[in-house]
Amino acid sequence: ERIHHLAGVLKRAHQFDGKLIAPGRLHISLFALSGLPESQLCAAWEAAMDVRTQPFDVSFDRTASFRGRLGNRPFVLIGENGLRHLQSFRQTIGAAMTRRGLRRLANTNFTPHVTLLYDARGADEYPVEPIGWTVSEFVLIRSLNGHEHLVRWPLWV
Repeated sequence: ERIHHLAGVLKRAHQFDGKLIAPGRLHISLFALSGLPESQLCAAWEAAMDVRTQPFDVSFDRTASFRGRLGNRPFVLIGENGLRHLQSFRQTIGAAMTRRGLRRLANTNFTPHVTLLYDARGADEYPVEPIGWTVSEFVLIRSLNGHEHLVRWPLWV
């Protein structure tokens, strides 16, 4: 809710026309698994079950627009110092995916972000009051026509 509220304030400030991402759809994507054959999706699922780590904090402190497609630029929350544990967590999942034969997926670039909206126009990087939370689980989401949560994994050691 705090992120959605901030997105609304920033949408007005930047005079964006794009529709805000609904609060229940706000997320941080760690890996894109769309289009995988069933065997690779199962391998990714098994890799996720191998991951053991304690809950950790994340914090975003800037907004910016990514390039995106022409006329459809993602406006996002980003950060740096407050996302080191998240980057480490993604590396841990990536290593588990590599052990399961999914090296190609695990080695993709990663810029931690939360997409707030898409707009034809972009905005330069801008500082915001840090907004954060404790990550206590991760979720496999099917993102076709909406978000379907397929499975949740709690973080624990």
